Amino acid sequence: MVKEEPPSTSKDLQELQRRVSLLIASVQSNSKVVAFMKSPVGQYLDRHPFLTLTLLVFAAVSAVPVGVFLLLVVLTSLAAFVGVILLEGLVIAVGSFSLLCVLCGLGFMSLIMSGTIIVSYMVVSSLVNYWISPRLWTQHNSSRDC
Repeated sequence: MVKEEPPSTSKDLQELQRRVSLLIASVQSNSKVVAFMKSPVGQYLDRHPFLTLTLLVFAAVSAVPVGVFLLLVVLTSLAAFVGVILLEGLVIAVGSFSLLCVLCGLGFMSLIMSGTIIVSYMVVSSLVNYWISPRLWTQHNSSRDC
């Protein structure tokens, strides 16, 4: 009654696992990565993967608002050369406050996204381990021998 998977699915999963392993090995053998991982910050982040994922998500999500803010600063600085010094201070102050609010919101959102990613990973990993467990393969192989 158990629906059997085609044998090609197992081979595809093994090929995908091999490719991912090669990619991880090439990243971990990079000299800059090795130097960073030997630093105190790298060792701390290695011991705290949730914090590392949160920082990575935060950096990726906050790149656009920071870029827009820097563009705003450059444009208002150019306007200051024309003579709008008070307006520049006001705009930079408002922009800084807005950036602070946006980054605080993105930080909170990064925590939520990281938590969701970690929980999803754990659930999918558990399901894959349950579905493709060695116990099932041994039962399947022993039934073929009979």
